[in-house]
Amino acid sequence: MASDNSDRWSFLRRHAGIVAAIGAISSVGMSLSLSLPLLAIVMEQRGYSSSIIGINSTIGGVAALICTPFVPALARLVGAVWLLLWSVVLAAVIMPLFYVFDSLTVWFVLRFLLGLCVNTSFILSEFWINALAPAGKRGLVMGIYGTVLSVGFAVGPAILSLVGSEGFLPFGIGTALLALAVIPVLIGLLSDPPVAEGEARSFVHYLAVVPLATFAALAMGATESAIMTLSPVYGLRLGYSEHVAALLVTSVAIGNVVSQVPLGLLSDRMDRRVLLAAIALFGAVMAPLVMGLSSVLPALIVFMALWGGTAAGLYSVGLTHLGARLSGAELASANAAFLFMYSVGMLMGPVLTGAGMDGFGPPGFVAVPGLFLLAYGVFAVIRIVRTR
Repeated sequence: MASDNSDRWSFLRRHAGIVAAIGAISSVGMSLSLSLPLLAIVMEQRGYSSSIIGINSTIGGVAALICTPFVPALARLVGAVWLLLWSVVLAAVIMPLFYVFDSLTVWFVLRFLLGLCVNTSFILSEFWINALAPAGKRGLVMGIYGTVLSVGFAVGPAILSLVGSEGFLPFGIGTALLALAVIPVLIGLLSDPPVAEGEARSFVHYLAVVPLATFAALAMGATESAIMTLSPVYGLRLGYSEHVAALLVTSVAIGNVVSQVPLGLLSDRMDRRVLLAAIALFGAVMAPLVMGLSSVLPALIVFMALWGGTAAGLYSVGLTHLGARLSGAELASANAAFLFMYSVGMLMGPVLTGAGMDGFGPPGFVAVPGLFLLAYGVFAVIRIVRTR
């Protein structure tokens, strides 16, 4: 009987931890998806170029590159859940300051600090989920995580399309969403994942151990950050209204919602490496179709959803591949490597895509992410052939 109670308690803790982690990071993601187009639109209205907007958005990636190596060690020191809690609280304090200050210099500083907090939150939440997910259903769990997170990413721009970019209201909503993330973290305090188990190596070691996972994060970081940051600008430069421009981000996020669970189920039933290659190559093919249909709004919305939704599978399937290979301290460090590469992509994507739009107009918006996806797809195919 004591054993049954212990097993039941372990089951409840495991699932409570997964639910808490998914709830917390989804709320953070909702705030992030609101802030990315919001800040881009405000900067566009103030007359900044696409390149400046892209550079400002990449500061979050710079912050992630700096903090990522230290997150696993800090998590072992204070506990993953406690570190997550403080990261979310600090992010909630930072968000309203974007409304308080108009200075571009201050915005760069705030973007950096917010990037530190958000990146740490993602590393710890995804490690938490991966560490507790049952091995035989890891893809399904990560697919559910991706779906819930994508719902958050869809809700953020939808909120922006309803309330607009004027005044404090959109900044206040972003702050409230971050504060809301504190609740599930507190609920899951007893399910702190075992970050101290196993040998802890530098996160750089894991860039080469699971390259298809880490480089999937790079391709996804570049693609997602470019699309989420600059699709409102893309819509405005095509001649659409601010409402429609924000709707383009929502369509991508809705595509993410629909695609994650099916891709997660597939990843439990087939070679995840093959699935990663297929996702990237399909995304590369979709990119020129988005541009070709840009003058037909209903078709543009549908194909943006297909493009972004499919490409987003690189993230959840890559995480599943990572979690199936490693555990404990190794998984924590590998998850940091995963987020490090995602942050490198975030750093590259908006800058290169913004430059592409400045140089080639709206076609630059689809060309640059399409090339990222194509490059990863080719790399994945070569890697699969060689390892076989």
